Amino acid sequence: MNIIVCAKVIPSTTSVTIEIDPTTKRMVRKGVPHELDPAAASAVEEGLRLVEKHGGAVTVLTMGISDVTVGIRNALAMGASSAIHILDDALAGSDTLGTAKALAAAIKKEPFDLVICATQR
Repeated sequence: MNIIVCAKVIPSTTSVTIEIDPTTKRMVRKGVPHELDPAAASAVEEGLRLVEKHGGAVTVLTMGISDVTVGIRNALAMGASSAIHILDDALAGSDTLGTAKALAAAIKKEPFDLVICATQR
């Protein structure tokens, strides 16, 4: 069973002061430590449990600036077999629809049996 997990990597807010860009009104992410979202980590764990039971591999999919690679490395350290990082400046600040389209396009490139996405509470 080949599983892909859509894993969100988020800025760590525990160790830094958040800055807002006065022009874009968005958070300045460059240089801010990032981490795997707790819900995404749970999704990776579930994928790994399924692979342990049924065989196969877990691929982690995320999109964002180069700083999110720490979250990807965390998922790989958990046991994911591979990762896909969508890194495109044109997608910076994408809305939900733009993000969904980018993730869907990446998912369609490989024959995955199951797509796991985490949710926010």
